[in-house]
Amino acid sequence: MAGTWVFVEQRDGNIRKVTFEMLSQAKKFGDEVVAVLFGKGVKGIAGEFGKYGADKVLVAEADVFADYNTGAYVAQMVAMINEMKPNAILFAHSFNGRDFASRLAQKLEAGLATDAIGAEISAGKGVFTRAIYAGKALAKVEITTSPILATIRPGVFEVAEAGGAGAVVDAAVAAGAGDVYQTVKEFKPTISARPELTEAAVVVSGGRGCKGPEGIKLVEQLADMLGAGVGGSRAAIDSGWLGHELQVGQTGKVVNPNLYVACGISGAIQHLAGMSSSKFIAAINTDPEAPIFNVSDFGVVADLFKVIPVLCGELKK
Repeated sequence: MAGTWVFVEQRDGNIRKVTFEMLSQAKKFGDEVVAVLFGKGVKGIAGEFGKYGADKVLVAEADVFADYNTGAYVAQMVAMINEMKPNAILFAHSFNGRDFASRLAQKLEAGLATDAIGAEISAGKGVFTRAIYAGKALAKVEITTSPILATIRPGVFEVAEAGGAGAVVDAAVAAGAGDVYQTVKEFKPTISARPELTEAAVVVSGGRGCKGPEGIKLVEQLADMLGAGVGGSRAAIDSGWLGHELQVGQTGKVVNPNLYVACGISGAIQHLAGMSSSKFIAAINTDPEAPIFNVSDFGVVADLFKVIPVLCGELKK
């Protein structure tokens, strides 16, 4: 078996931080670490991965990889696995990573651990830690099929620079037009000066207690002062106060920031599933019995419309 592979999460050459987190963690397994990069015109970024622990960078470049495509990506990865036989492959627990890893597992008839917050790989088996019951308990999942497959939650591993330079190797392109069964007709990116929600070190979220767009403006004001990402509970999303891409929770995104500030969020179990692993949680809510206070490190029982302006005023000082 040939080492641990880390699939590079990138779009248009912009590498997501979770890739560096996975490379840094993979270095601890004591085996060869290989970054796997698919795309078109992406070879120029291949040199970045050696800094974070990659001993080698496998690059597959072709028009068919210009945009993420399940069929083409799976066909290419299967061909590379059959040729080089890696011990394990790690993917980001992102929209594309979840899709890619699950389809690859089905194709290989292999086990897959998803949304892992801990990883240990040795002696041909992988043991992954997963949060269950909205973060109230942890489960250990053992994968013994080959290769070991897992998706890793962003923000759970520290990035450590190794200072090396991984050798860049061109992989033979095995995927073609016949493997493409879905095409991207149009892509409309969301332009924001704020950090991407799942990679933000600080997240400020608003819920039903915001009462409308005016309350959300206060949440955004606080977020901007903290250099934070903005999120919301399902109530805020369903009310149309924030876009669906900003939903935090079981049916939205899972975040793991250093600081999570919940404004007017009661803390339903579905929301807790998306943020309870945050390193420090602060909550503002008028209801002292709100479930959010059960997971908070710091809580303020008060009206957010009174608390946030005072907090922003102090931050300005």
